[in-house]
Amino acid sequence: MAKEKVTYANQTAESDELHARLDSSLARVRATLQESDGIGDAGDRRGEGVVESLSPIDTRVVVARFVAATADDVVAAVATARRGHAAWRARPWSERADILGRAAAIVRDRSCDLAAWLILETGKNRTEAIGEIEETADLYDYYADQMRRNDGFVRPMASLSPADSNTSAMRPYGVWAVLAPWNFPYALLGAPIAAALVAGNTVVCKASEETPLSGAKIVEIFREAGVPADALQLVTGDGRVGAALAEDPGIDGLTFTGSYDVGFKEIFRKFSSEIPRPCVVEMGGKNAAIVTATADLDRAASGVFRSSFGLSGQKCSSCSRVLVDRTVYESFLDKLVARTKETRIGDPTERTTFMGPVGTRDGYAAFQRYAALAREAGRVRFGGSVLKEGALAHGFFVQPTVVTDLPSRHELLERELFVPIVCVVPVASLDDALTRANATRFGLTAGLFAGTQPEIDTFLDRIEAGVVYVNRAAGATTGAWPGVQPFGGWKGSGSTGRNIGGLYTLTCYLREQSRTLTR
Repeated sequence: MAKEKVTYANQTAESDELHARLDSSLARVRATLQESDGIGDAGDRRGEGVVESLSPIDTRVVVARFVAATADDVVAAVATARRGHAAWRARPWSERADILGRAAAIVRDRSCDLAAWLILETGKNRTEAIGEIEETADLYDYYADQMRRNDGFVRPMASLSPADSNTSAMRPYGVWAVLAPWNFPYALLGAPIAAALVAGNTVVCKASEETPLSGAKIVEIFREAGVPADALQLVTGDGRVGAALAEDPGIDGLTFTGSYDVGFKEIFRKFSSEIPRPCVVEMGGKNAAIVTATADLDRAASGVFRSSFGLSGQKCSSCSRVLVDRTVYESFLDKLVARTKETRIGDPTERTTFMGPVGTRDGYAAFQRYAALAREAGRVRFGGSVLKEGALAHGFFVQPTVVTDLPSRHELLERELFVPIVCVVPVASLDDALTRANATRFGLTAGLFAGTQPEIDTFLDRIEAGVVYVNRAAGATTGAWPGVQPFGGWKGSGSTGRNIGGLYTLTCYLREQSRTLTR
């Protein structure tokens, strides 16, 4: 029997054998919670103090302790990566691709242990955690495969003279920085590391201060797979460490995943202030699902529910707005509220839990602030409260929340919330819905539920988003997978126009050199 592949589109992960292995892993990692110092190639560099990373499930539990890097640590890590670049670049691209394949195999071999740590560190439910580990391994394999399919991105060109041979060769930049978010700490740290490495760059990476353990484990796996220590460096700490890395003149290219305010205003604008340098910033979204009068409302309610409340609404692709034709508005709303009321909220280590805690203390506070705004300006159809009873008393647990009747242009309809709150708005037509969906600086994901091909064609032609889904019950705006649905944003959601896990990702980490040889 083939092994069940768990992705974000799975309604559930049903394999009893898989859950038994995960139960064993959870028991094992709970018994072996240990310190992670977090400084790659530490030597004598020990940072300044130890910071504790607490579990959002129960903040009395310390998941990891890590060293807060200093500015000198960052400089030293970049210098080490610079020293290692010539040797790493000189490795044949086929060897680098093989190393990625070995890293993917290690990830799969340790998938349940990694998923167990991930659940404790982020509060993800089982399906989301196993899915992220699967995705991480698939991203490594996909990038290795793309390197092979493109023959190392070296291509012959035409010639104007019999004496000339011309070649286009894509070459690495040098030292690449990767700054990752907490919500997908394996996929969104590991994938850009893999892309940069297979392209021939060396890497200095920083995991989120909320999820430092994932960074240590990713680096450990890459090194075990064959990446030299001087080709991959890890620094840990808060935003000041990330800023120091982004500002280091020894960095030749950078990948950041996170908020618009940090990604665009603090990094993208400043990174190329002296000379042009590639800056891959993947930022947030204010993602809309459109429901037309011809839609299957049960399918629409399922898709919106899963996209709005999966990972407690803490995906940049989460469905934040639903624009519903007035003629089916109340019927759709009834179905969505009914589905939301059935949400299994609780300890995400338990198999039946759909929604665990909000992942950070800041997110927990933001939920309460936004819920109060919703009550003041609109109508909370369900949810809006924190949950502190019994086993939930020491975590960041909240209710999934459905909001209606907000004034046009209200903050909740325009700001990326990153919490489990979805706002439902009646619209006059598909044209009205598309106008409203596009009236945002973001352009990450979008969804449509409709029953006619002309509606679908109109949506696909006019929607301004990098990832779109039509009639998808498994997730109205969420659930991309490498090699299947490349993930990336337009407008204020991304800087390159080339998506993660897609045909053109690796070209972000390479620059073209035109070569002419005359005989």
